[in-house]
Amino acid sequence: MSVRVKPKSHYALEVINVTKKFITGSPLPWGAKREVLAVNNVSFTVRPGEIFGVLGPNGSGKSTLVRLIATLLIPDSGTIKVFGYDVRKEEQIVKWLINRVSVEASFFKKLSPMENLLYGARLYGLNGREARSRILEILIRLGLKREEIFQPMEEMSRGMQQKVALARAFLSNPSLLLLDEPTTGLDPRSKREVQALVRELREEHGTTILLTTHDMVEADTLCDRVAILDEGRIVAMDEPRKLKEKVASNGSEPTLEDVFIALTGKRLEGG
Repeated sequence: MSVRVKPKSHYALEVINVTKKFITGSPLPWGAKREVLAVNNVSFTVRPGEIFGVLGPNGSGKSTLVRLIATLLIPDSGTIKVFGYDVRKEEQIVKWLINRVSVEASFFKKLSPMENLLYGARLYGLNGREARSRILEILIRLGLKREEIFQPMEEMSRGMQQKVALARAFLSNPSLLLLDEPTTGLDPRSKREVQALVRELREEHGTTILLTTHDMVEADTLCDRVAILDEGRIVAMDEPRKLKEKVASNGSEPTLEDVFIALTGKRLEGG
């Protein structure tokens, strides 16, 4: 289980005027280079126990923002705090408070889901019997068959491996869970299973969740509030219902994708 640290703030997450730039182009000194502003002066707060969505297509800055919160990248400017702890000055405490699931989940592929998760459980301070019971419960809830839980990871589909990555995060009961495109590659039934477990984690453990996605239906059904990100900037932020109220209905109920199109002039084709 995660280390319990006394909060220093009324907010679970504070992102204040955060900017992150990258230099792309030729690796040669004389080659052409280009500055890319991945996160552009972004600010928002997330309350404890809230499911907060960051929406936008690939390349909008969502994953960069998650990596900044997770201490994997350092912001060029601005401040990020998790329950009042600065991600730069108090990095180790922040790591105790968070867990992250991304599309690029990494495992020991020769080992089974059970073996991978038991290894992770030791890092979280869970004893073997408690961990094994909890792992079985989570993986079965996510739709894995008992025999699959003890087969090598390399024999599993990418979607199944993503479920194991989610189980690893749920196992630690983090105070702040960062879900970066968690249901990408999953079939509709698996998506519903993951979404149900996300709700359960919030309702039973009070976990605060930041979810990035380009799936507007998922965001609408899961999130208390959403921020729409376009080219590194937040172009709108509110409850899904209130955002949709700002878009002309044209005889049918607007969707979050309609909101995105109205604000950016772009479609979310292909994510």
